[in-house]
Amino acid sequence: MPHMRPLTLAVIGFIAVSALAVLYVMIGRPVHSGALPASLEELKPSVPKGLPRLVFEDARGKPHSLSDFHGRYVLLNLWATWCAPCVRELPDLARLQAAMPEGGLKVVAVNVWHSNPAETLAFLNAHDASGLSAYFDPHTGMMTVFGQVGLPFSVLVDPEGREVARALGPAQWDDPTAIAYFKSLGEHASS
Repeated sequence: MPHMRPLTLAVIGFIAVSALAVLYVMIGRPVHSGALPASLEELKPSVPKGLPRLVFEDARGKPHSLSDFHGRYVLLNLWATWCAPCVRELPDLARLQAAMPEGGLKVVAVNVWHSNPAETLAFLNAHDASGLSAYFDPHTGMMTVFGQVGLPFSVLVDPEGREVARALGPAQWDDPTAIAYFKSLGEHASS
């Protein structure tokens, strides 16, 4: 019977690891599955983690936070008017937002440079990104919160308000495979 003890422990260990793996797959979001399309190679999955309360303002000066979008996926994009890669990807983000169904992914592009609401709105309109809501960071502190110095910087936030992926640098947000991916996330969020 002593030889049964290691075998029993091995079986129990296997069952425990298998149960954890099944729970992870059942509870996890598609962003964990490695199913990101090649067009989103910059978007790196991360262990889901809560985010601090981030406050930003819209074109009317009304304060907002990510909790305003609770229950849906959010692509938080931090950009600045002086950042050439940011300016190039703003139209892509606008096309991604336009392709999303009502209640699907919300693109929240926040100008993190010293601007006011009118300047931010005018800049988006002048750069083929009028389909995006004009948000700006009046305190220019969002980059510090994420510990980033480079732009553009994007964070994918799940319906529970947790960061699940991030991208430093521009991505092909309006590529058909990226759009299909983000649409599928929205479908998983509503089911």
